[in-house]
Amino acid sequence: MSEEKKIYVGNLEYSTTEDDIRSHLEGKGIQAKDIKVIKDKYTGRSKGFGFVEVDSDDDLNKGIEALEGQELKGRTLKANKARPPREREDRRPRF
Repeated sequence: MSEEKKIYVGNLEYSTTEDDIRSHLEGKGIQAKDIKVIKDKYTGRSKGFGFVEVDSDDDLNKGIEALEGQELKGRTLKANKARPPREREDRRPRF
């Protein structure tokens, strides 16, 4: 996913799927290129946030407006332009 046209979506209900988000956006006339709900690598359970990639800056702004403050599965969504990931420091012990 390219960082420039990616939307962060937070406060998702844990059972929310990519298809739920896609349906919500399509209902507002926005086509998502890719949607990813982030899941815990051990349990497979949603972490309550995800990312939506769109094709244009116009769709980026419309997507944020279509998601921010809207209710989906009983939760009020948070949405904004995604920031690049932070570099993680190596947490292995050093001897």
